[in-house]
Amino acid sequence: MKRKLLFGERMLLGDGTEPFNTVIPFRLKGRFVLKDIQHALEKIQEKHPWLKAVIQHDEKNVPWFEVSEKVKIPIRILAGKDENDWLEESKKEWYKLFNYKEQPLMRFVWIKGEEISDMMFVFHHCLCDGGSAMAVLDEFLKVLDDPNYDIGIEDPILGIHDVVPSEILNNRGQKFKAKMIGRLAATAIKVIPVNKKTTDRQSDYLLNWKFDKETSKELIDYCKFQKVTVNTFLCATILKAFQKTRKEEAFNKVSCPVDIRRFANQIKADHIFAFGLMIVVSLNKKLGFEENLKLMQEAVEKKTSKLNPYITMMVMESAHDALTNFTKLLKNGKSTNDCMFSNLGRIPIAHEYKEFTLEKIFSPSVIGPLGNTTTMVTSTFRGEMDFAFMGSEGYLPQTEALAIRDEVITIIKQKLESLAVYD
Repeated sequence: MKRKLLFGERMLLGDGTEPFNTVIPFRLKGRFVLKDIQHALEKIQEKHPWLKAVIQHDEKNVPWFEVSEKVKIPIRILAGKDENDWLEESKKEWYKLFNYKEQPLMRFVWIKGEEISDMMFVFHHCLCDGGSAMAVLDEFLKVLDDPNYDIGIEDPILGIHDVVPSEILNNRGQKFKAKMIGRLAATAIKVIPVNKKTTDRQSDYLLNWKFDKETSKELIDYCKFQKVTVNTFLCATILKAFQKTRKEEAFNKVSCPVDIRRFANQIKADHIFAFGLMIVVSLNKKLGFEENLKLMQEAVEKKTSKLNPYITMMVMESAHDALTNFTKLLKNGKSTNDCMFSNLGRIPIAHEYKEFTLEKIFSPSVIGPLGNTTTMVTSTFRGEMDFAFMGSEGYLPQTEALAIRDEVITIIKQKLESLAVYD
C-alpha cells in the first residue's frame, strides 16, 4: 500500500533535513513491562497502515508513503528523575530527525518510574494532526490495559479522492476554479519579496501551566455568560497579553487551526491525517474586552462558515510545482502574526483503567522550521485546562513569553472575578 504525499504533507516534510515534530506527553500511574508496551504499539500499527509507512521518493523526487511490514515503532527508555523530566525530553524530541526511509514517522518515549511513568508519542507533523494523535493515544491505552481489546482496522485515506466527493473533484467548473486559484497563488508567491536568509531562531523553549478544575469550570461559565466559545475568549486574552507585553511590536493577529473533520465527514476521528484549515483573528483596539468578544465571535463564525476544505485541497494539489517557492516564503518571509493558537478542547479519553490510571495528558508541543515558531496549545483533561507555550528567542524572547503567560493568567482571573460580581 502506498500513496503520494499531499501538498500540505510535503510542505511539512520538507527535504528531511529539518525536524518538524509533535510531542504528546502523558502520565500513567501503575507498573508496566516492556512487552506490553510493544504489544500495544504493534496493535495500533496493525490498525493504522500509515504508522507502518516509510517515505520513498520516485524518479521525479516526489515523496510517497509506502507501507512496510518490517518496521516497528522505536522505543526509547530512560529512568525518571523528577516530575519535569517530560519537559526536557519533549524539547530533546523536537530536534531528533526521523530516519523516514527506514523507520516509521512515529516513535515512543518511556520515562520509567516505580509507580509513575511519563510516556510520550512523537510524530512527524506531516503524518498526523492533534486529532489523529489523540485517537491513537486512546487506542494505545485500551490495548495496554487489555491486550485483547479490539480497536478495529482503519480504512486509510489513499489520496484526495478519499476526501473530496467525486461530484466536486470531477466537476469541470470546480476543477477549473481550483486550477486558476492555484496558478494565481503560485504567481503571487513568486513575486512576494522575501529575505535572503531565514531568521536565526536561536534557542527554543517550552512553558507549561494549567488551571485547576474550579478555575477551568469558572472559565467555561464565563464564556457561556458572554455567549462566546472558549476558543474565542482565549484568542482575545492572548491578543491582549501580546498587546500589553510587546506594545507596538505586537501584530494583533492570532492564527487558529480549524479541525477539517468538522467540514469533511469523509475524514473520521481515527484517520491518520495531517491536513488542516486556518483562520486569523484580531482585536479592535478601540473597543473594550467584552465588546471585542462579541465582535470576534461573529468574525470567527463568519470566517469559519466560508471555509471550504474541498476547494482548498484541490487548489493546493494543483500547485505542487509552487511548493519550493511557498516553503521559501514561509521560512524567509516576515512574521505577520503573534502566534498560532490551537485548542484541542476536552479530551474524551478514560481516566481509570483496570491496570493503571491515566493521571495527566499534557498539551502537545510542536516546533518546526517554517517561520515564526511561537505557538500556544491548550487542552482539557479531567476538567483541568492545560497550556503549552513554545517559541524561539529569535522570534519571541523567553522573558517576553513568560510575561505573556503571566498576563494571560492575570486577565483570565480578572474576568472570572468580574463574573463572581454578577453572581
